[in-house]
Amino acid sequence: MNEEKIVTLTTWLEQNALTGAIITDFHSIAYLSGFESDPIERVLALVLISGKPPFLFGPALEVNSMKESGWHFQAFGYEDHENPWQKLVAHIKDATPGHFFAIEADNLSISRYHALQSAYPLASFNSDITNQINHLRLIKTPAEIKHMVAAGHDADRAFDIGFRTLAEGISELAVAAKIEYDLKKSGVPAMSFDTLLQFGDHAADPHGATSTRPLQQGDMALFDLGTMTEGYASDATRTVAFGEVSSQAKEIHAVTLEAQLAAQSQAKIGMTASELDKIARDIIIKAGYGDYFVHRLGHGLGSSVHEFPSIMAGNDLMLQEGMVFSIEPGIYIPGVAGVRIEDSGYMSHDGFVSYTHTSKELLKF
Repeated sequence: MNEEKIVTLTTWLEQNALTGAIITDFHSIAYLSGFESDPIERVLALVLISGKPPFLFGPALEVNSMKESGWHFQAFGYEDHENPWQKLVAHIKDATPGHFFAIEADNLSISRYHALQSAYPLASFNSDITNQINHLRLIKTPAEIKHMVAAGHDADRAFDIGFRTLAEGISELAVAAKIEYDLKKSGVPAMSFDTLLQFGDHAADPHGATSTRPLQQGDMALFDLGTMTEGYASDATRTVAFGEVSSQAKEIHAVTLEAQLAAQSQAKIGMTASELDKIARDIIIKAGYGDYFVHRLGHGLGSSVHEFPSIMAGNDLMLQEGMVFSIEPGIYIPGVAGVRIEDSGYMSHDGFVSYTHTSKELLKF
C-alpha cells in the first residue's frame, strides 16, 4: 500500500475543490492500494475522498483478498446480480455529501461513465486525475528499481531458455511455451505480457502475434518478453539468426543495434524524450531505413509493462533520475525480416542503466 501517494492525491483533490476521485484502472489501483487484480468485465474501483479515508470497491469474491493485501482501510463488495454502480454510489454517499469527482478519463469507458452518471445524476465527473497519477508513477524509488532489476534477471534467463530451444521446424508458439513453462516451474510468478516470438518475414509485422509458423534455416528470430517480480515489470527484445541469414537481414540488425546503443549511451538527465528518440531515429534514417522504423523509441514501465511516458518525437518531457523506460528501435521490411532490439532501464545521475544484459550482437544458432 502506497499511503504517501494516496495522501498526495487527496491533497490535490482538496486544492482543486474536488470531493473525491474514482480510480478504475486496475494498474493504478494496484500501485496505490497494493491490491492486484484484473477484474476483467467486473467493476473495481479505488475511491479517494477529500479529508476522509479511502476505500476499495469490487467483486464480493475478492473482498477478502483486498483485506489480506495490506490495504488498511475499508473494502466493500458487490455480488454479480447487483448493479455495481448503484452500490458504489451508495458507499460514496455514505462517505461524503459532496458532488464533485475526478475520474481516470483515459480508462473509464463511455458506457461505464454513463452508468456512473446514471447512478449518481447529481454528481459531476468532469475532472481528470490521470495526469496526476502518471506523474506520481514516473519517478521510481530505489525499492521499485530493485524489483525491476530482479525482473530483468529473469528476462535474461528467458532469453537463454528460448535460444536453447530453437530448432528447425519448431513453431513460434512452442518456443514461447517452453520459455514460460520453464520460468514458472522455477518460481517466476508471471510474465509481464504474453511472450512474443516471430520468425523470418513474420517479424516484419511489429505488432504481430506468436503463431504456429515453423522456424526455417536462414530465418531471423525475434524474441520480445518480460517478467514480473513483486509487481514490477521487465521488457526486452532480442533478434537472433537461425543458420545463415541474408546480407540484408545482417545489415538491418547492425543498423538497429547501432541506433539502440547510441540512444542508450547518450541518454542523460535533462535531455527530452524527443531528443532521445531523435538520436536513434537519425541513425536509421541515415542508413536509408527511416520508413521502416514505424513506432516510438520507447515507453515507461513499472508496475505495468506499458505506462507513462512515451519516448517519442514531440514529447518535451525531460529525463529525470529514477525514470524507467525502454529503448527499442526496430526496422521492419515486409517480405524480408523484422529486427527490434530493446532494453529497459532506469535513469541515474550517470545516464541510462539497463537491467537486461543478454548480448545484443547478432547471435547465430
